[in-house]
Amino acid sequence: MRLTDLADGTLDALRSAGAYLTDLATPSIRLGVTGLARAGKTVFITALIRNLTVGGRLPFFDAYAEGRISRAYLQPQPDDDVPRFDYEAHLSALMDDPPRWPESTRRISELRVTIEYRPTGLLKRAVSTGKLHVDIVDYPGEWLLDLALLDQSYIEWSREAIALASAPQRRAVSEEWRRYLAKLDPAAPQDEQVALEAADVFTRFLAAARAAEPALSTLGPGRFLLPGDLAGSPLLTFVPLNMPEGFSPPRNSLAAMMERRFESYKTHVVKPFFRDHFSRLDRQIVLVDVLAALNAGREAIEDLSRALEASLRAFRPGARTWLASILPRRIDRVLFAASKADHLPSASHDRLEAVLRLMTQKAADRAKFAGATVGVIALAALRATREVEAQQNGERLACIRGVPMPGEKVGDKAFDGATEVALFPGDLPADPQSLFEHGGEDLKGRVRFVRFRPPRLGKGGHSETQVWQRTWPHVRLDRALQFLIGDWLE
Repeated sequence: MRLTDLADGTLDALRSAGAYLTDLATPSIRLGVTGLARAGKTVFITALIRNLTVGGRLPFFDAYAEGRISRAYLQPQPDDDVPRFDYEAHLSALMDDPPRWPESTRRISELRVTIEYRPTGLLKRAVSTGKLHVDIVDYPGEWLLDLALLDQSYIEWSREAIALASAPQRRAVSEEWRRYLAKLDPAAPQDEQVALEAADVFTRFLAAARAAEPALSTLGPGRFLLPGDLAGSPLLTFVPLNMPEGFSPPRNSLAAMMERRFESYKTHVVKPFFRDHFSRLDRQIVLVDVLAALNAGREAIEDLSRALEASLRAFRPGARTWLASILPRRIDRVLFAASKADHLPSASHDRLEAVLRLMTQKAADRAKFAGATVGVIALAALRATREVEAQQNGERLACIRGVPMPGEKVGDKAFDGATEVALFPGDLPADPQSLFEHGGEDLKGRVRFVRFRPPRLGKGGHSETQVWQRTWPHVRLDRALQFLIGDWLE
């Protein structure tokens, strides 16, 4: 071996060691992304990564707009026991011809994006590595709502679950379950086959509620619809039972069996999620499909408000709660985002934000929430429509233009999923408080927000249209990034 070879080898080893130590010294921020069914979590993460790594129009994301971000790129995630967010598959679906919305979140997943940037301050430039790891953690919002179970006994949960199943907005989808429930005797001897059959009927009801328009928000347990490796486990074979006031489950009864499994679910499913994943988050965005609730009327809005209340309890627990005892640090910024803002003309976005802001404020008051910085925004991580004007009876209307999903309807008109149309979705109220007051405004039948196909995304080119496509159109994704991670890049 020549001396120069040895020297080169030593230099390479030192460079590798230096890179390793630099990576260890690089700060990381864990960003949680969640939301209830069809709120757009997968599209949000895919668009966020695409805009950071390939480039986009992000004028209100300061570090990017000021040219201080030199590059951003994917790296192996730090947690070997968490599935990887399948960015490439989701990107392929959106870039396909015709484009497709990617599959919804069905489990926890993670991805690391490393940002190389120039700090603003002289001191930080002297001591900083100029890198930031952003670990994006994607998880179903239904898992977040399971936190409420920790404060409930089995009997309390049963009564609440049965009341929710009997509520007007769920009466149709819960009919089979309620008929089956009426035949169950809580004092009957425990029976594994009865438990399996009951869990199957109950899960079908939960699935029907989730598939409804809008998806009904406050039912669980969350893992019944997203079981993963728990499928078939006794942990997922319990149901609420109709028990009279003062009832105490007899030993070896069906109710005692269900109560035991309910408590096991809390111990072996709910607590580990909050201990191992949620407690490690620094920042959180909660995507909310407000428009679907507005489509369906006041009962759906109230249902969504209850879900937001459960969410806020998780982000700032009281000092004496179980969750507070396992949080080494607390999430200091939470952004609630009304997704699909592109389904409304931009002139109505401030009203959409006002509706969500009022919903979160009411939820915060009930949850006794205080401490973290909470933001509210209307956004579309990937814009599927364009704004146009139309004339009707001499009046100019602000409309949106896009390709509705097949089967979507406005009145008696059904769309074929291939034809671009211009639609006037209706007006949101100037006073959002009217949506929550008894006798106030109910928008059901007065507004109609349809779902649109993704835009056709070009893969290159220099024309104005191709550049617009290459940079991926969005609504306020840059403002969301600034709120969530902007201070880390100063």
